Amino acid sequence: MRTLRDLLAVSRWAESLPDDLRARVESESFTRLCAAGALVCRKGERVEHWIGVVDGLVKMANVSAEGKPMSFTGIASGGWFGEGSLLKEEPRRYDIVALRESTIAYMPKVTFMALLDRSVAFNRFLIMQLNERLGQFIGLVEHDRLLRPEARLAQCLAGLFNPLLYGGIGKSLPVSQEELGQLAGLSRQRVNQALKVLEQASLVRVDYGGVTVLDLDALRNYEG
Repeated sequence: MRTLRDLLAVSRWAESLPDDLRARVESESFTRLCAAGALVCRKGERVEHWIGVVDGLVKMANVSAEGKPMSFTGIASGGWFGEGSLLKEEPRRYDIVALRESTIAYMPKVTFMALLDRSVAFNRFLIMQLNERLGQFIGLVEHDRLLRPEARLAQCLAGLFNPLLYGGIGKSLPVSQEELGQLAGLSRQRVNQALKVLEQASLVRVDYGGVTVLDLDALRNYEG
């Protein structure tokens, strides 16, 4: 089972931390195991932690006033999230749900603020991360309104393999078609059909229980 140290090993901001600050992160942060379908954190709650995915897959989601569920993005192993709510000191605006059993890391707000105060590398990482997320969510609006299902799935997959957001992600990800459907807002059957199209275009290889990306740039720019 992966640990907090494994997560820090693939977190770019952690590489340049002085020994005392890294030791503080390790001693003050904690992990917990979240079952598939469990809430990692809840919309409306007070934000007290910066959160990372040690191992697993979670989705950022919400429910509309009409009761319609909406998935914004997936967050894979190696990813951190929630810095925006911490910086703005506002209640959380979304639910985070575990799509499968996942090990989650929680860094207390006071530790997060100490990193802001003392680490230039951490501040640079946050600027990069916020910029990547902004681009990702702007793209989501376009994809939802303009793109065909194959392109929506391509963008969803490309987002999961973003090396800037998910350190150490590699080229393969253990993810089911059901999980991809939840992230892309597609039925499992439609995901299956879309994966075949992407595979025929030599963008991905569908493996048993997962997907391997063959051309990330082309996948990111795919419009069908």
